[in-house]
Amino acid sequence: MATFFFRAVASDGRVRTGSLSGESENGIARELRKQGLTPIYVGVAPKSSGIEIKLPSFGGGRRRDVLFFTQELSTLLNSSVPLDRAISITAELTERPAFRFVVLDVLRILKGGRTLADSLAAHPDYFSELYINMVRAGEASGSLAVIFERLSDFERTRELSDFERTRDELRNYIVSSMVYPALLACVGLASILILLNFVVPRFASIFEGSTLKMPLPTELMLDASNILRTYWWMGASALTAFAVFWRIYTGTVAGRLWWDGARLRIPLLGDAMLKAETSRFARAMATLVSNTVPLVQSIQIAAATLNNKTISGALVGVAQGVKRGEGIAVPLRKAGVFPPLAAHLLTVGEETGRLDQMFTRMADIYENDTRAAIRRFTSIFEPLVILIMGVMVGGLILSMLLAITSINDVAV
Repeated sequence: MATFFFRAVASDGRVRTGSLSGESENGIARELRKQGLTPIYVGVAPKSSGIEIKLPSFGGGRRRDVLFFTQELSTLLNSSVPLDRAISITAELTERPAFRFVVLDVLRILKGGRTLADSLAAHPDYFSELYINMVRAGEASGSLAVIFERLSDFERTRELSDFERTRDELRNYIVSSMVYPALLACVGLASILILLNFVVPRFASIFEGSTLKMPLPTELMLDASNILRTYWWMGASALTAFAVFWRIYTGTVAGRLWWDGARLRIPLLGDAMLKAETSRFARAMATLVSNTVPLVQSIQIAAATLNNKTISGALVGVAQGVKRGEGIAVPLRKAGVFPPLAAHLLTVGEETGRLDQMFTRMADIYENDTRAAIRRFTSIFEPLVILIMGVMVGGLILSMLLAITSINDVAV
């Protein structure tokens, strides 16, 4: 028999660590589940049990500023200095005038009655979402000094760097993949508007005062041109009003939930969005769980990094399931918003005691799936846009050719 180190989550959401003797890692994981614990890691004792957190890779100056801010607050808070006084001292010690202004603004917002996390969120160029949500979790649990100590001690570790890097790479891949289809649509629409506004009216002057019977396609084209040139302001006003209404509606809680849910049901594109959010959630969870952040808090922090409110809202039920001692795989399956494979992967992670590694594996899988889903969408959307725009432009040109042909027939 061998002795294995373990980290597991109790029904109250707190992390338990220790060692047990057994034949294998799987056996230890089964024994932990019998005791009502959800295994996170079973294996060789890690070199460090602290939270390994790295701030986002800003430029060197900003990174050093945030590191200095974190270290100073850690020292002062662990010395029982009140929070507002600690921030004030940090501002006095800050050498860079630009960052001193940031710290003083954080202090101003804090004294105005906001939380420290909300105060930091006013400066997203310096403080990342994960940083802010870690502070938020520390405020909620009353362990703010510990959070800052861990943030400062392990600010340069690799895990969060991977999280930020892969998140940015995935976002850039999605944006770059959608640029060409969007450009095609804009160019095609602009071509049609130019034809109807400038080319067709000049062509229509040929038939003015003529008793010549125009072909039906030509009549429809001329009618469309007249309507566009006469009532364009009504269309522009309607589009503007709709845009304002849409902005206001999606700014509400109900509107945002409806729209986020609707986006997930869009053929092909919705699947890509779901997988992108799943990989984002898994990457954040891998970082947090592997560094002994309590599982419930990890879910809450990871949920705050998601863009889709439908998915982040479903994670509330997942966190409640973890508190009831159900583990994470079962509540995730019950939530019904994540792909089925996600729950199966986490079930394996719980059974083997390698939940952190399984979250990493899950993130890798769904990042690759997101790229594949985007490629499928663009491979269909690009030719579809070309086909639609080609048919519309071709229809206009054909209508003009029919009219010219009819004139020649009359002349003969």
